[in-house]
Amino acid sequence: MLEQLGIAFLKTLLIFVLTLIGSLPLGLIVYFGKKSRFAPLRWFIEVYISIMRGTPLMLQLMVVYYGPSLIFGLTVSAGWRFGAVITAFVINYAAYFAEIYRAGIESIPVGQYEAAQILGYSRAKTFIRIIMPQMIKRVLPPVTNEVITLVKDTSLASAIGVVEMFTKAKQIAVAPASPGMAALVSAAVFYYIFNYIVAFSMRRIEKSLNYYM
Repeated sequence: MLEQLGIAFLKTLLIFVLTLIGSLPLGLIVYFGKKSRFAPLRWFIEVYISIMRGTPLMLQLMVVYYGPSLIFGLTVSAGWRFGAVITAFVINYAAYFAEIYRAGIESIPVGQYEAAQILGYSRAKTFIRIIMPQMIKRVLPPVTNEVITLVKDTSLASAIGVVEMFTKAKQIAVAPASPGMAALVSAAVFYYIFNYIVAFSMRRIEKSLNYYM
């Protein structure tokens, strides 16, 4: 049982890692798009964020997976299941991270931008060397909450047939002559330990950035 859960946990871990790799930088790009002077892009980003935050992630998973065949008549392979999971998770979490970044960046006093301009810093240099380090420090707590939510949201991958740890635990629990409740308890322990490691790591990162405050 534990071996099966361990293998399924690797799938959960892969969804988690790939989602963060994709959504954290994409969220910053989305933020810049929202602040763009090009109105159509700004409106598109605002609609995108509204849809991502206003509809269930499970629904988004189903749209991404079934959309190519239902809307465009394309034939999708079985391998697209996992790709659809990563795509849906990345675009969903990028919208949330974009709003977190916005709150962090807009909390920086305007005087710091003015001081950087007086010193001759370009807009890009000002953001990278002055604004971003402070923004990262300020947004870490809400980002940590989203990351912990992501750990639990990985179970939604089962909506389109991707077997991750929670789904595997259910399969084991209902199988004939199975350990039943022990499988679900084991999955709960896996999730708890994973979340604890994530929270602990994020706290360590936050403490390492204390010199920015």
